[in-house]
Amino acid sequence: MLTHEDIWRGIDRLARHAQTSPSGLARRAGLDSTTFNPSKRVSADGKKPRWPSTESIAKALAAAHLDFDDFASLISGTPRTGALPSRGLADTAAADPFDPTGYPTGADWDAIPFPGLAPGEAFALTVQDSSMLPVYRPGDRLVVSHEAPTRVGDRIVVQRRDGTRGAWTLAEKTIQSVRLSPLDPSKPDFNLPLTQIGWLARIVWVSQ
Repeated sequence: MLTHEDIWRGIDRLARHAQTSPSGLARRAGLDSTTFNPSKRVSADGKKPRWPSTESIAKALAAAHLDFDDFASLISGTPRTGALPSRGLADTAAADPFDPTGYPTGADWDAIPFPGLAPGEAFALTVQDSSMLPVYRPGDRLVVSHEAPTRVGDRIVVQRRDGTRGAWTLAEKTIQSVRLSPLDPSKPDFNLPLTQIGWLARIVWVSQ
């Protein structure tokens, strides 16, 4: 049974999937901008929960190009077949959202439709800042796969053992380190010892 909290969590995750805020999602769906605001989720006295209408949810899903099955997946945090787990690239949670082999773990993931790949084959990371300009901009989604072999010249995501992660070009790989080229060509390459790397995986697709 879906609870009041479940439905509103799904709305918030739907907004993140659409790379906007709840008010931005409402505007995109042709609704009043306050439709999904936190203030509309309870009565004025704070005692009675308010629910979004099925019509407003349907319009929001249409604006995000998803259906009700996708919405159920957003609520549960379990991706559908043909959907991928997704989160922010630079997002550093208190608990590492990846297992020791670099695969998504835990419930704090959204899901995005992506035909042709299963959740166990890849995941998506959204660029959140301008550190990877001019190649990747804020809002770009990187689909990353451990299943794809990495070769010199590939663009990869690297997570260090301290939990930080970013995108680079793989310039060289030895038995002790990798040489990484920043996506900004004005910045120099640098060597990163393998002992400092938690995992690395190839970027196989980008939404821009």
